[in-house]
Amino acid sequence: MDGRDRDTAGRARSARPRDGLGRPLPYGEPGVPRQPEGVVRTPAETVREAQRLLDAGMPFHAHEVFEDAWKSGPGPQAPLWRGLAQLAVGLTHAARGNAVGGARLLRRGADALDAAPVPEAYGIDVPGLVVWARDLARRVEAGGRPVDAAAEAPRLAPAAPRS
Repeated sequence: MDGRDRDTAGRARSARPRDGLGRPLPYGEPGVPRQPEGVVRTPAETVREAQRLLDAGMPFHAHEVFEDAWKSGPGPQAPLWRGLAQLAVGLTHAARGNAVGGARLLRRGADALDAAPVPEAYGIDVPGLVVWARDLARRVEAGGRPVDAAAEAPRLAPAAPRS
């Protein structure tokens, strides 16, 4: 063995605990449970789980949910899930204080969603997310300090009308 952390399948995977923004913590520190990799969810389950994580201020973990959808879903839908993953990583970087990287990824994700071939998919408010991402990118660059990930979390789908 090479002394590296391994998962149950023998793949290299850091066992260090992580905080809500995915930053590694010292061994033995309490951390946020990691998202299991390779979970196949329905699109509705993906949106619901990612929204829960975004609302909890854990965009890094939401990115992992989108990444699973991107890698396991039908090929034509990959640009949608990849764009959403980029938005979540952009918010992660912005919350960590990396204004340049955060803004860049937010814009990259917005551009990907603009070009996604399924703009009405799964009730996701793609136009609203594009506006949100570009606005946050501009504010992050102008402010230069970390943002509150939970306070800045986007709504993936429009709010349902009240009855």
